[in-house]
Amino acid sequence: MDMIGQGVISAYQLLASADSEIFEVALLTLKVSLSATAISVLFGVPFGLWLAFRDFGSKHIFSSLVNFGMGLPPVVVGLVVSLLLWRYGPLGGLGLMYTPAAMVIAQAVIAMPIVAGLTFAAILSITPKFRWQLLSLGATPLQACWLLVKEARLGLMAAVIAGFGRVVSEVGASMMVGGNIKGQTRVLTTATVMEVGKGNYDMAMAISFILLVAAYSIVVLLTYLQHGGKSVR
Repeated sequence: MDMIGQGVISAYQLLASADSEIFEVALLTLKVSLSATAISVLFGVPFGLWLAFRDFGSKHIFSSLVNFGMGLPPVVVGLVVSLLLWRYGPLGGLGLMYTPAAMVIAQAVIAMPIVAGLTFAAILSITPKFRWQLLSLGATPLQACWLLVKEARLGLMAAVIAGFGRVVSEVGASMMVGGNIKGQTRVLTTATVMEVGKGNYDMAMAISFILLVAAYSIVVLLTYLQHGGKSVR
């Protein structure tokens, strides 16, 4: 308990003193995680909607692959992305290895199945009769789909929040493709691991506390948007 208390005090001191290094690391953490979340939403939500609205024979195979991807080990994603971006890999010429862009790619791959799977589940949670009722009332298929999306907006925003929560806490893939380079690819999660490795547990607790505060702030904002700008009661 003393170590936790000391970690909270150290975190307050770092924030109060406006420590430039910790603010740089925190800012990069949010930039990478929010970028990865945006990319996962850009691709994951449309795929989840397509999977929910389309009927075809192999649909269960696609849905099972999405469910499998939701639990994909981050270290495996990090390994695959590393092999692709490594100097002699297929995408090595882009020079993205050990850059924030590589971390965004890895985190987006991790979050995309989560966003797609929860989007798929959010649409399926609405009674199928609702779509047919809309069509029978004269709505076009596109209008019916849009109204279903609006009806499922709480579940869709939950998918976004879950995707962000997964990437902001990710460490394995970020270490593998980013390298935890000071001033370039060091984020709060990798900094925490580094401090634990050095035996600086009070500093690791301080960084963890800052990570929790930053992540909670973003989740509060997303929750506010999820409920249409209204406070949750």
